[in-house]
Amino acid sequence: MSAKRFFDLVCTIPGLILLSPLFVLIAFKIKIDSEGPVFFKQTRVGKNGKLFKIIKFRTMIQNAESKGLQLTSGNDNRITQFGRFLRKMKMDELPQLINVLLGEMSLVGPRPEVPRYVDFYPEQIRKIVLSVLPGITDRTSIEFINEPILLSGSNDAERTYIEEIMPIKIKCYVDYVQNQSLLEDIKIILDTIKTIIKKNPSR
Repeated sequence: MSAKRFFDLVCTIPGLILLSPLFVLIAFKIKIDSEGPVFFKQTRVGKNGKLFKIIKFRTMIQNAESKGLQLTSGNDNRITQFGRFLRKMKMDELPQLINVLLGEMSLVGPRPEVPRYVDFYPEQIRKIVLSVLPGITDRTSIEFINEPILLSGSNDAERTYIEEIMPIKIKCYVDYVQNQSLLEDIKIILDTIKTIIKKNPSR
């Protein structure tokens, strides 16, 4: 077992146990807020191109993907009232700890994309990015914490994402893969927590 995998498990197993009451509370609130399942599962591209189902708390109306893009902007009317709160606090991402436990993701790594957007990666870049497990957070998660707001100001959100945001993300992903270390992972986790708190001081 690698040091990175050991670190993931040491953090994830206690984390899931400690967060279990919060998971129950969030699940209850989701069910009374709107119709549909508690969890949202979506196919993403993992290590070596293997597909897996990413797990998140559902923040949108049922069958939202059939009613719009796989991207979400800040003014997306598919987002539920409670879903907006979960997204703002990044709490919708917490169930990805299950993906980490299953070995499909890591705590830190390039964010996993849907197959449609991975197809836009240059072949050589794709090999590099997909050579490691995708992560719950990374430097782009911090830099683009307000991504939905950025996309809401575009007349063509998908085009803006592909042509302007994705190239920056890909560069960060490659840099992470080529310079990854356990110390850097710890720094990214702490910076992510700090950024979320700073963004939502009243919470």
